[in-house]
Amino acid sequence: MTDLSTTYLGLNLKNPLVASASPLSKKLDKARKLEEAGISAIVMYSLFEEQILHETLELDHYLTRGTESFAEALTYLPDGGMYAVSPEKYLTQLTAMKKALSIPVIGSLNGVSKGGWTSYAKKIQDAGADALELNLYYLVADPNLKSEDVEAAQADLVAEVRAAISIPLAVKISPFVTALPNFAKRLVDAGANGLVLFNRFYQPDFDLDELDIIHNLDLSTSSDLRLPLRWISILYGKVNADFALTSGVHTGKDVIKAMMAGAKVAMTASNLLHRGEQAVGPILSELEEWMKEREYVSIQQMQGSMSQKNVREPAAFERANYMKVLSSWRELP
Repeated sequence: MTDLSTTYLGLNLKNPLVASASPLSKKLDKARKLEEAGISAIVMYSLFEEQILHETLELDHYLTRGTESFAEALTYLPDGGMYAVSPEKYLTQLTAMKKALSIPVIGSLNGVSKGGWTSYAKKIQDAGADALELNLYYLVADPNLKSEDVEAAQADLVAEVRAAISIPLAVKISPFVTALPNFAKRLVDAGANGLVLFNRFYQPDFDLDELDIIHNLDLSTSSDLRLPLRWISILYGKVNADFALTSGVHTGKDVIKAMMAGAKVAMTASNLLHRGEQAVGPILSELEEWMKEREYVSIQQMQGSMSQKNVREPAAFERANYMKVLSSWRELP
């Protein structure tokens, strides 16, 4: 019998397909349907640092109204209309999901700076989360801000969150880091049990008629798998962490590639947003059928088998491959 089970952050999962953070986790009925379809764990939608700070500053504003004692901070953050979910409502939803589901539920915090808001990591733990995913989504736009300072601040943030909780901690990072292996190691040294590769930066577009910025969500495709696939293949065996691959997981073969690179789980959101729970069954069926055809008896058997340390040509993951790819192109007749 084919064994699809895996472990991630110390959690025993029935298969490696995990629902990553998305609006689907805002509704209990959607979460139940995902569980029934075969999803092995769910990452909650993110609670943002700005949401927590906004609520705190709003309270301070009413307590100190007229003093202008905190004017700069009060005007720095957007108004409450930007955030439909309060921190307390988030915790309530998390508790409800834990009661309704039998699969692990992973909380999600999105932030970039140290501060009192990180106390919500402990509140997420107390609400019943089986683990916490800290999303370091931050676009550096200040030309005076040095990369080493950004990385040091993020490592310090991980250490602060780690000190606040006892449940497993995963850190979701960006690919836009100069020395990614070293940064990954720093995060693990700071207390991360797992690394999620990668968060996606949603790019704005221009509306040339209205001369305005367009904010839209472009869902991923399987081609987006290549970036995290490459880096997990490189990091596997070098950084002592559980790896989760996210971005571009749409098929059973995408999951297989993630496992062979060295990931413990493959996370999907775009496919679920597009097709709902109907997307889950075909992915798992394709995964199991492929394993049976090639006589793989377990997920563990394939994990890391195509990582840099296990392939005949390790340089294929590095610069040597650059020239080969360019030289492989042939102009169509």
